[in-house]
Amino acid sequence: MNVFKNINFIILFVLCSVTPSPARQNEKATTSVEYFSPFISLNNQRQIFTVSYENTGTGDAQFKKLKQWYEATTYRSATFAVGFHPYGVAFDGANIWVSNTDSNSLTKLRASDGTVLGTYAVGFNPTGVAFDGTNIWVANSGSNSITKLRARDGVVLGTYAVGFLPYGVTFDGVNIWVANSGSNNVTKLESSNGTVLGTYAVGFNPRGVVFDGTHIWVVNSNSNTITKLRARDGTLVNTYEVGWIPKWAAFDGANIWVTNYGSGKVIKLKASDGTVLDTCDVGIYPYGITFDGVYIWVTNAGSNTVTKIRVKDSTVLGTYDVGINPRGVISDGTNIWVVNYDSNTITKL
Repeated sequence: MNVFKNINFIILFVLCSVTPSPARQNEKATTSVEYFSPFISLNNQRQIFTVSYENTGTGDAQFKKLKQWYEATTYRSATFAVGFHPYGVAFDGANIWVSNTDSNSLTKLRASDGTVLGTYAVGFNPTGVAFDGTNIWVANSGSNSITKLRARDGVVLGTYAVGFLPYGVTFDGVNIWVANSGSNNVTKLESSNGTVLGTYAVGFNPRGVVFDGTHIWVVNSNSNTITKLRARDGTLVNTYEVGWIPKWAAFDGANIWVTNYGSGKVIKLKASDGTVLDTCDVGIYPYGITFDGVYIWVTNAGSNTVTKIRVKDSTVLGTYDVGINPRGVISDGTNIWVVNYDSNTITKL
């Protein structure tokens, strides 16, 4: 419980601290912001706290409400229950979608407060999830298919056959791409109607897939490589060596970042030509990865943590505890969401 000093009203915090999120720690700044906690709500929810945030750049911070101060002790986080063995995650602009691998379902949570808005049946063993601007797409690894749901209400609009053991999914602005881990290829589908436009060979056991604005990048977990395809027609541009047992990838606007599950590292490649620019040590068994506009976030499945990396110089800024065996990770523009596979939860940082 936090104690406010020199105040003429009392606000009770129950099992909660309102403090800077990891996304804002280590930044020098003084700015007016609104903060959410699962118990003291912000932004037109139960209570509104417009505060002045002042950070020295060391991770220490203070918040001011009506010129009254209290000390920030730990970073803010909240955890919400989802289905059994959650894996993938996507953000639709307002809500978080989580694939529950062993519940054969998707959970939709309101990003502002973590309220579960619905749970929707999909195919067997859903894994990767993507948003196309209107709809949610989820790969069903046990059904060799991909399901399209209307994001507004979760209505299933179609299920389409793809390759064997599909995992990663991404959207290129027009089409959906699915990495088929069991058939060593990727499938390109028209997002409007699910028509298969092509299937393209890549490396062994492709998992993660990401779009850089022009090209599709496919992580080949059993080849220790990443393949670059031209999104327009699926033409192979090149294949680049990365680290040991790569899993997932993210694009920061200029570079591709790849998690190396087998070596505890993340590799940064220049998107224009595949040149390796940096290698960062993270936690044990790094798995999922995302870019929040400034930082790269990596889930460490064997450490039960998430690592924050500054993009411009590849500096590791912090490592934060989450649930057990974290997998997927996504940014909602303000917070980071981490899927905890063996906790059956999702953590909001």
